[in-house]
Amino acid sequence: MPDRTPQPHRSSRAAPPGEGRVVLAATPIGNLQDASDRLRSLLAEADLIAAEDTRTVRRLCDQLGVHPRGRFVAHHEHNEQASAAGLLEQVRHGAQIVVVSDAGMPVVSDPGHRLVQAAAAQGLTVTCAPGPSAVTTAIALSGLPTDRFAFDGFLPRRSAERRRAFEAIRAEPRTVAFFESPRRVAASLTELAEALGEDRPVCLARELTKLHEEIVRGDAGSLLAWAREREAGEGIRGEIVLVVGPATAQADEPAGEEQLVAEVEQLTASGTRMKEAVATVAAAHGARARELYDAVLRSRRG
Repeated sequence: MPDRTPQPHRSSRAAPPGEGRVVLAATPIGNLQDASDRLRSLLAEADLIAAEDTRTVRRLCDQLGVHPRGRFVAHHEHNEQASAAGLLEQVRHGAQIVVVSDAGMPVVSDPGHRLVQAAAAQGLTVTCAPGPSAVTTAIALSGLPTDRFAFDGFLPRRSAERRRAFEAIRAEPRTVAFFESPRRVAASLTELAEALGEDRPVCLARELTKLHEEIVRGDAGSLLAWAREREAGEGIRGEIVLVVGPATAQADEPAGEEQLVAEVEQLTASGTRMKEAVATVAAAHGARARELYDAVLRSRRG
């Protein structure tokens, strides 16, 4: 019988001369001196520069003294699926396409995933020019454990959804990073403290690598006090990465039924449907959702 074992996709580090490729290129997240010589060369020599915002990358090229010979094309979350097909057609004809986001590493909470996925499926060459990333920079500066960490993207806009996001990492043994809007920092820290406790280790990294870089470390309670004081005064501005430390051994101890029911009721009081609240709390504590649902009903019957 023929061997039907699935074979992995293989991608060479560099395409042979004349063969097209996709290059994911990291751009500075604040400090222009973090731009590598390789990034400059790629921007100058690319046939196409696929950018989240073409105005932003044009401005970057001007600041770096780079004069691209290729053309710029928009490649963002709203057109990525359609754009990817056209870009890969150019790669098949030998084009070198450089993919950049507004700042940092493409694909990481930015457009690019569908393009990479499609290119890999078609056997086209994809490589990377690594560089600045707000995620790894914040984690490195946080002072929290870095042997295991996770990135959960942007925190939700709605309070109830943010609360569920925090409840889901109650027993998380890894450090977790989130992106957040400066307008919602105090609200998010309030919900974090309520969901995970005021003693949960937290770090807030603001304006990384920029002139007004600020790293605030402490626990959820102290960072909440800092955020409230700052919002009442000069306000909080700039790009924010919120890094949450892993659960302690004490936090990992099994919670009793009364505590689980109380957490469900807290979520439902904030507007979460009971079924979703039960699922969130059960997942956070490793409990059985059906048994927890029945326990909530028994508690309500009194």
